[in-house]
Amino acid sequence: MTLTESVAKNIIQKLIKGQDYRIEIVTLINTEFLQYAIDFFKKVVDAKLRSQDITVDWYKQEFLNPNLPAQEIAIHSGLNKKTIHNMFNSSTREIIIDASNENYDTLFEAIKNLVDTRHDLELTLTIKFKGVSVDLNISESLIVINTLAVKRAELRGSLWSTAGKRVEKPLMLTLCKLFGVNDINYAIRFRGKSKKKPEFEREIDFYLIGDESRNYKCEVKLMGRGNPESADAVIARDSKVFVADKLSDTNKKQLDSLGIEWVELRSENGFKRFADVLKHLNIPYQDFNNDIDSKLSEIFKEIFK
Repeated sequence: MTLTESVAKNIIQKLIKGQDYRIEIVTLINTEFLQYAIDFFKKVVDAKLRSQDITVDWYKQEFLNPNLPAQEIAIHSGLNKKTIHNMFNSSTREIIIDASNENYDTLFEAIKNLVDTRHDLELTLTIKFKGVSVDLNISESLIVINTLAVKRAELRGSLWSTAGKRVEKPLMLTLCKLFGVNDINYAIRFRGKSKKKPEFEREIDFYLIGDESRNYKCEVKLMGRGNPESADAVIARDSKVFVADKLSDTNKKQLDSLGIEWVELRSENGFKRFADVLKHLNIPYQDFNNDIDSKLSEIFKEIFK
């Protein structure tokens, strides 16, 4: 799943202005899901029409076809690739196909039992496309509805995760450029040689570089207020700077007690606290008193080449 450059810019702009960026992701999820739903309904119509034998499980035959991409088979069965990997510690094509078929059979049996015991329950899903209409009985309708629910959940998890990863580094670059930080005082990758022994490699979002080429690890988290994992992530990565969308008072006290610099963007002029961070780390900077919109437009042209 990818995030367009336009959406990334909008998210960063909202973060810098202390606005809620989440509507950008929600809109993207809705757009992706609705397009998927339309395409999926078209496939359902085609598959149902091709099924001449009413005794054949047309859905399984068409949508769990082993010739389809593995990720599609998983979704059609009511699972997703990540769940299968967590279940079996592997997500090879063979495992995905086997797990999908097993899960579909279990799901189908659960739906059958429900329908058999609920005689008062009636449901028919009618799909019309280009003048052609097909009716799905209650069992078929519930399977289709379940598939759409699983797909939306997958889109939601993927896009929220992608959003964070996509904007972390550009956000830090934007902050540095807003305050005129020289490019010798920041880096996306560690500069120089570490004096510490080799350790488990964790992905670091960004580095600020101070006196004597000292590298300060920076952590970015676009989470909601009070998220308990916030300080844990900083501690685990031995970070010196923490930039977040929201921080609770408890978060702030914990970070202060650890001697970790922090910036809460969702507060009045929250981004300006980054100047205090730079001052405390003895990194040269310039105060920002310009028009934020024109400056961001200028910065975006540079970092999104």
